[in-house]
Amino acid sequence: MFDVVVKDAALAYGDKVIFNGLDLTLAGGECTCLLGGSGVGKTSLLRFIAGFSSEPSANRKGGLTTSGSVLCQDGFSLVGRIAWMAQQDLLLPWFSVIDNITLGERLRSSFFSRKKVPAEAMERAQHILKQVGLVNKSSELPQNLSGGQRQRVALARTLMENRPLVLMDEPFGALDAITRLNLQDLACELLANRTVLLITHDPLEALRLGHHIYHLQGQPATLTEAIMPPGTPPRSLENNKLMNLQGELLERLRNEEAHS
Repeated sequence: MFDVVVKDAALAYGDKVIFNGLDLTLAGGECTCLLGGSGVGKTSLLRFIAGFSSEPSANRKGGLTTSGSVLCQDGFSLVGRIAWMAQQDLLLPWFSVIDNITLGERLRSSFFSRKKVPAEAMERAQHILKQVGLVNKSSELPQNLSGGQRQRVALARTLMENRPLVLMDEPFGALDAITRLNLQDLACELLANRTVLLITHDPLEALRLGHHIYHLQGQPATLTEAIMPPGTPPRSLENNKLMNLQGELLERLRNEEAHS
């Protein structure tokens, strides 16, 4: 797997600088977690890496200005190599589970064949559904699923894209504690050996899943030195070192909120 290197990244909305001169390396085949308070710029950084805001634009009042680079260590472009998983499942309510999972296949096909998914792709979708434990829900509409099941479909759709870099914007934040833990374990298993950047408000989630954990803080935002928890993800809740680190991170985040 390849590293993804963010170099000298800068982003501003008009006169408000979100971050400037920011450097970050996403280790290939590992999960990097990004913590930070609301509005500090976590999603802006995620979008910058995805290329949604990477083109320099005129600096006008209220306008977006960006600079810097995102490079792959293997020398190739990131175009076509990114999958995105958001906090909302973003399932199309009129599509069945299997249709939602294969949406990308349909959109990339020609207009006249969008109603048909190649047999090979359909077999892969069914296999992924089995991996996420929803093989018996393939024909259900999203409205008939629980919140946890909907996020499993969203994870399956992400896996279906089969991209080496996965950007995740608080995908488990709206779930109850037990469902969240189960989805964390499942995502960790199924996204192994991919390069992952996970945004989260939850220090424990970051500590369970991350190989490298950064705290984005301040205005303009800067990154702290990486925390590298001991052990292999997903880490056990019975790990005392993990609980101590959680306390430290919670205090750090609380102090940030108090001074914002």
